[in-house]
Order: sequence, then C-alpha cells, then structure tokens
Amino acid sequence: MPQKTTTLNITKLLFTIGILLYNALEVNAQKIKVDGVAVVIGKNIVLDSDIAKFKKEIELRSEGKVTISDCEMLEELMQQKLLSHHAVVDSVTVSDAEVSSNVDRSIQYFTQQYGSLDKVINAYGFNDLDDLRSELYNVQKENILVEKEQLKVTEKVDVTPEEVRLYYNGLKEKGELPEFPAEIELAQLVMNASPTKQENDKIIAKLNALRQEIIDGASFRMKAIINSKDPGVVENGGKYPVTKESNFIKEFKEMAFTLDVGQVSEPFKSDFGYHIMQLHQIKGNTRIASHILMQPEIPESRLTEIRLKVEEIKRDIEQGKLTFEEAVEKYSDDKDTKNSGGLIINQNTGESKLNLIGLDPAFYARVNDLKKGEFTDVFYDESRGGEKMYKFLLMKDRTDTHTADLVEDYVKIQELALLKKKEEVIEKWAKDKIKDTYIKLGEDYKKCTFSKNWKKETIR
Repeated sequence: MPQKTTTLNITKLLFTIGILLYNALEVNAQKIKVDGVAVVIGKNIVLDSDIAKFKKEIELRSEGKVTISDCEMLEELMQQKLLSHHAVVDSVTVSDAEVSSNVDRSIQYFTQQYGSLDKVINAYGFNDLDDLRSELYNVQKENILVEKEQLKVTEKVDVTPEEVRLYYNGLKEKGELPEFPAEIELAQLVMNASPTKQENDKIIAKLNALRQEIIDGASFRMKAIINSKDPGVVENGGKYPVTKESNFIKEFKEMAFTLDVGQVSEPFKSDFGYHIMQLHQIKGNTRIASHILMQPEIPESRLTEIRLKVEEIKRDIEQGKLTFEEAVEKYSDDKDTKNSGGLIINQNTGESKLNLIGLDPAFYARVNDLKKGEFTDVFYDESRGGEKMYKFLLMKDRTDTHTADLVEDYVKIQELALLKKKEEVIEKWAKDKIKDTYIKLGEDYKKCTFSKNWKKETIR
C-alpha cells in the first residue's frame, strides 16, 4: 500500500522540486488540447501529465521513501489548486518584486544545472529569455499565492503546553516517537591571508590591459575563457542574466545596471576578487552581462605566516592566557561570526544548531569525534569567493542521535505539534471550501477514492 504523507509535507516538497519541469513546459493552450484534463478547480487546471511528472519527481526527491498513487497525487495537486483559487478569491496580494525574486532564483538554479542560460532555453523549447521569464512568472506567482493562503488560514493557530504533552504522549503510546539526529554548536576563529598591495595592483593592471584589448576588438568570451577564475566561464563565457532582485553580489548587480550595451567596465572589486564586465543586452528589467574574474596570488610565505599566528593563538587559549571569545574578538577576520564569539549560524534556519549528519563530508570528518569544549587542529580553508585563510573550530555543544524526549526536545516537539495542528486546520478548511468551489473531475479519475469529497457526492 502506498505510503501517504500529510498535505503540508507534500506541499513543502512541491515547492522545492523542479517547478520548471512541472508547469513551464506543459501548461499552454496547445498542450491542453492534446493532454488529458484530470480536473478543473475554479479556473485552475491539472493535466494528466502533471500527475505523472509530480509523482515521479516526488519519488526521486524522497529517494523512494514516499510512494504515491495517481489518485493520491491528484488529490495533493487539487489541494494546491484549491488554495490558489481561494487566494485570488480572498484578494491575497503578490508583489512583482516577490515573484521576480523567485523567478531569478529558478533561472539561476537551472542555469547552474545545465551550464548556461542558452542551454536551459533550448532544453525546454523556449524562444528566448523573455519567453522563459514569462512562463516562470506565472508559475511562481501561483506558488506564492498558495503559500500566502496557507499562512492566512493558519495564522491564528497555536498550541498550548498541554496540547504538546498530549501530542508527545500519543506518539509514545503508539511507539512512534521520532529519532532526532545528532546536533552540534560550533564556533570558529579565522584569519585571512590577504594579498599584498603589489599583488592587487598587478591584477588591476592585467584587467586594464584585457579591457583595452576588448575595446580594440578582441573577443570578451575568449579572454574570459583564458583568464577568468569563474567556473561558469567554460560553458557560457561568464554570461549571466542579472536583475536587481538577483542573488548576485551587490557590486556585480550595481555594475550591470551602470553600463551601456557593449560597454566594458573598469576593474572593480568584490569579495570574490577583481572583475571587468561587459553588458550585452537590456531586456526589460534584465541585464545580460559577462565578466572576467581574477584573484591576486598569495605568496607561500604569507600563508605560512598566517598559519603560525593562528597556531600561536590556539596555544594561548589552551594555556589559559585568554578565552576563545576574547581571541575571536581580537583576531578573527570572519565578519559573520566575529561579533558572536565565533558562533557559526545555520544559514537555512537562522539557528546555531547544526545537523551533524547533514554536514559537508570534509567538515564532518573534522568535527565528528570532538567532545564539548575541544578544538580542531588549525587547518587551511578557502571561502566561496576564493579567499584563503587558516582557522580552527571549537565544539561548543553537541547532542547525539536520540529518541525524542519531552523535556530535552520540547521546542522541537512543540514545532511538530503545531505543524500537525496546522495540517488539521488546512484539512478542515479544504473540506469546507470544496462545497462552494467549481470542481470538474475527468472521467478517468471519478473512480478514485479521495479523503475529501472532491466528487461532491451526497454523504449519507
């Protein structure tokens, strides 16, 4: 029997899977004529192909842990369309900025997956970037409508301590208490090996020379392939679509919106190094730009100097000459952790707890055997932008994998209880709204057994 998951869990999964594969290719008038219509809800349509694609995608994304029948998949999609329909009825507003930001993230994601923007456009049969953006705009707008309607329906839902206790005891009686993975809290002290002024000047001079060659007629793309440190340059010559809502670094976006078409910028600095940029096209709110990224060399002597300094700081802490927090405040160059005693924050949750199992393998190997209060050895690292550094880590706290405990894990259990209550509220809301919503099921799906009365049958 298929493993059924709750509506909100499937909803979360639907938001995170390849949305472009779902709507951007298939939902158009031509396709609807040849593809079977599974259901119409209000003005929203679910196609037979949507069911097949989402079903396959969920099974792949869950690594086979979630299997779902066609009828169950259709019901989950009907729930999405019902939320979307009533978001419009309830006058839920979605700003262009919100949608555009999501569209930019989608385009960047697929560009990374396929290697270049042109490959994304060609792979999915779009005419150009405008065609792709237009289709994605509609998709992402519906996603945001669904999310906001869910928040609207559940905004006043809360759980009392007694409800949390009853929820926990219910799981315990059924032998269904969850296993919580090992979690750790880490802090770090980082010292960067910054390039000398001589090395910076050398890179700027080289970029100025490349800029002049390009102005004189040389190919920007070929110069980028030969000289740029951007990994994307091999596929697309460093060419990217840029909007003001893009996740690109501030300096990159600002330069893209400063240039005229065909103009090559003077060298400019970012956390990644030094760049020159050429603007190729202006398409509405999107700028298509290429760049060449170069990074100054760090002499081996400078790297050795930094390593020895960090090792000295670590010894001073171990000998009690200063505390770890005092050392971080005095010496650390990491702007994200310097003012929090070196504490590393989970960027996905905003919390200091890190899932040990979910860490990068190399990082996991460094900290897995550490006990609370222990340090790693000093080690070399590089930032995403190629900045070189030496650092060491402190295990501030750790909790090993364990079965849920009401006292130790109260906050997590409270979150699970609240999620369950919200799911129940959404379920009740959907059952009520179905009564007053236009729904037309395709013949092939009228035989399905649903958990809600989508067929609007008389209940005796």
